[in-house]
Amino acid sequence: MADEVPEISVAELKARLDRGDRIAIIDVREPAEWQIANLEEYGARLIPMSQLVDRIEEIDPGEEIVLQCRSGNRSGQVLKYLQSRGYARVWNLEGGILAWSDQIYPSKRKY
Repeated sequence: MADEVPEISVAELKARLDRGDRIAIIDVREPAEWQIANLEEYGARLIPMSQLVDRIEEIDPGEEIVLQCRSGNRSGQVLKYLQSRGYARVWNLEGGILAWSDQIYPSKRKY
């Protein structure tokens, strides 16, 4: 289905990170949201959705990329945009930082 957004669960992402897989995590939330909770300890980088068009050259199309936001909506929209620009190895983090907090790291702050 053309509109389907490829997703990765938080459990699968955590397992892959623990194995040492090279995955670029791009957080598309705004800076104030990043300050509340983020995945920086796993190498996540903040490129807000509002800046993506101007900063797309910072995202290597050859990398495997996981996009993340609060719940998965914005990152799903960014995923579709990147796919339209030829990015092939891109995933949406299912449930976003909220799912990460619920399932992986309960002490991560929620908002």
